[in-house]
Amino acid sequence: MAALAAAPLGLAYRFALAYRVRAGYPRRSPPRITPADIGLPYESMLIESDGLPLPAWFIPARDGAPGPGVVLVHGWESARDRTLPMAAFLNAAGFHCLTLDIRGNGANPAEDLPLSAGEFGADALAGFHALIEQPEVTVGAISGHSMGAIGAILAGAADPRVAAVVATSAPADPYRLTRQTFRLARLPIPDPIAYPLAWLTTRVYLRPRGHGVADISASTALARIEAPVLLVHGTDDAVVPVVHLERLARFGASVDSPIERLVIEGGQHSWLYEFPIYRRTVAAFLARSLGGPLAPDEAAARAEAVDARRLPDTVRPPTQIEQEPGGFRSLVRLATPKGRGDRDGGPETGPSTSENASTDTLGAELAG
Repeated sequence: MAALAAAPLGLAYRFALAYRVRAGYPRRSPPRITPADIGLPYESMLIESDGLPLPAWFIPARDGAPGPGVVLVHGWESARDRTLPMAAFLNAAGFHCLTLDIRGNGANPAEDLPLSAGEFGADALAGFHALIEQPEVTVGAISGHSMGAIGAILAGAADPRVAAVVATSAPADPYRLTRQTFRLARLPIPDPIAYPLAWLTTRVYLRPRGHGVADISASTALARIEAPVLLVHGTDDAVVPVVHLERLARFGASVDSPIERLVIEGGQHSWLYEFPIYRRTVAAFLARSLGGPLAPDEAAARAEAVDARRLPDTVRPPTQIEQEPGGFRSLVRLATPKGRGDRDGGPETGPSTSENASTDTLGAELAG
């Protein structure tokens, strides 16, 4: 009877270990264009975060005149060039920009341990410190997308000098994000099982780097932010549904955080900057929060006038989530010792760097 009772727990733990390998290592996609390709001046630089040199670009506005600046944080399996449409309209609105490759993404080498929002937060904070060290920058904010949005919120909670945060398509907390990846992979797990399984899986996922769940939760971090926060989401976001924004907003209201929100009808997970209302709202919010050379209405008008479009993407191999058969076949792969996902060989060891470099992930849909 004891063995029968322990069997489901053993399967759940094996599932969590396999999930950690499949979902924890982003496929790296180095930048393909530079700010100069879209007519923006820039300076290449390296930013140190936890001893790692992260490649970045500083993009000055108004010929380098003193003024406010914004750190741009990309999402999962993305890179700093994917933030250039954001930099284009913010530059037109008078804001200096700094954009960087988060560790394990972009031009950075693969990581030996799984990545989480904790690393996005640490690197976003390092980017902010580099931004405010620039002689042109008088005050700074952070804007992030998806996993980068969690990073922006975590960094804003960690340093009171962050004067504003823009979080686009942000997951509300680690448990709900894990549960959503089960849905994206079409795993037939009913809610009474899926939620406790997500609880266990999240904790196993975070163990190698020693993160606590509350430490990397956007909802929890909002309670520590005194600066204004703008939450943005699309109604048609199938990756991180708009209910995540509603939860974040409710949590912020319960602790009296200065939160504004924008819900874009028809907006999906990515490319919300293509909507004029997004560009207007973000530019006006930052102008009100940071001050600067342009009044909020003028900053909004200049941002709206920029034809910000997503960058053309090259053909890439299918992601892990696209290759997943879904249904019970995926569950069998995850639960059996010889399944594709069971590569880490034990609860505390990760795959080799060469394996990381070739492993597509369940988190690929969170790219920004």
